[in-house]
Amino acid sequence: MMKKRKIAMVANQVKMDEEDSRDVSYWLKQPASARLAEVVRLRREYHLRVDGVFPDRIEKKVSRRKL
Repeated sequence: MMKKRKIAMVANQVKMDEEDSRDVSYWLKQPASARLAEVVRLRREYHLRVDGVFPDRIEKKVSRRKL
């Protein structure tokens, strides 16, 4: 006996040149708090993969160049 799916399986085909513009429009529609939360999640994921440790603070780096 097959159970009925609760979530429909959906797939959208997108051309490669449209993909970036769709990503940008999606993130522009999100509130600032959601965008910031995603940046923090990506930072945490990156540091845990590379260093194995997530830093407590962000290191401040400033580089100046002469004009």
